[in-house]
Amino acid sequence: MRAAYIERPGPVTEIRYGDLPAPRPGPTDVLVDLVATTVNHVDTFVRSGAYPTPLPMPFVVGRDLVGRVVETGPGTAGFHPGDLVWCNSLGYDGRQGAAAEQAVVPVERLYRLPEGVAAATAVTVAHPGATAYLALFVHGRLRVGETVVVAGGGGNVGAALVAFAAAAGARVVATASPRDAEFCRRTGATEVLDHHAPGLADRLRAACPDGIDVYLDTSGHNDLETVVDLLALRGRIVLLAGARSRPVLPVGALYMNDRSVIGFVISHASTAELAEAAAAVNRMLAAGRLAPRAVVPLPLSQVAEAHHMIEQGELRGRRAVITA
Repeated sequence: MRAAYIERPGPVTEIRYGDLPAPRPGPTDVLVDLVATTVNHVDTFVRSGAYPTPLPMPFVVGRDLVGRVVETGPGTAGFHPGDLVWCNSLGYDGRQGAAAEQAVVPVERLYRLPEGVAAATAVTVAHPGATAYLALFVHGRLRVGETVVVAGGGGNVGAALVAFAAAAGARVVATASPRDAEFCRRTGATEVLDHHAPGLADRLRAACPDGIDVYLDTSGHNDLETVVDLLALRGRIVLLAGARSRPVLPVGALYMNDRSVIGFVISHASTAELAEAAAAVNRMLAAGRLAPRAVVPLPLSQVAEAHHMIEQGELRGRRAVITA
């Protein structure tokens, strides 16, 4: 079996492409032939060791796949050979990854691909879509009619946040660069603010006169000192990025207004939460409300190149679609 793998955590040069033994499914696993995979920022964190997690060596990289069922175990009722399926939680916590001609997927982490949805579309939104759903509804506790601010609405997770919040009946204000403004509006933002122009805090206050109910910053900038004062009563900030940031925390403005700051990383999501998110992602896919802005097709042999492109910022606004 051909695969992209590492033998130790480290830089992108540690990724090898070659033959590994084909995986064998256990009684509650499904063996899947790869149709498409992709690379997320988190994949580079796992590969480099920046996100510590148990990794069996040699370790196949990658967490997302769309594939076709080859073989099922006795404890995998509901899946059959030939089914098109997807997963977004391989490649960490002791599980081998997706960047291989075949992968073994635990049945509780496997979901059917909606009819008529292209593999390249699904694989690129599986991770950002699930991240957005959980950030908004599980951790951000979003309700209909609330005001959501998505800082970085032009990115992959940002666009999914905008789409999910708009579909849920929220009023969405996005911050983005001017070149991403029209894309944010098409995705569902009612107002888009240039996050490079001066006076952003004043412009956000004017755009959200009753305060912000849920604020999500996909950039990792995390200017809590400014944002906390823009929140509504019981407003929530969900932190999605910024592992090394150390912002000032205005405690008084938080506790005197029942406001909260919540950290969230999808790698800690339970299988029940991931399944809930997958159902929501499938609904959005079927409705045509989740899709990549642009894709870069690559063969499986160039997974290392995809990692390099992400780390160098060369995929901005695009997603790699990797096929066997």
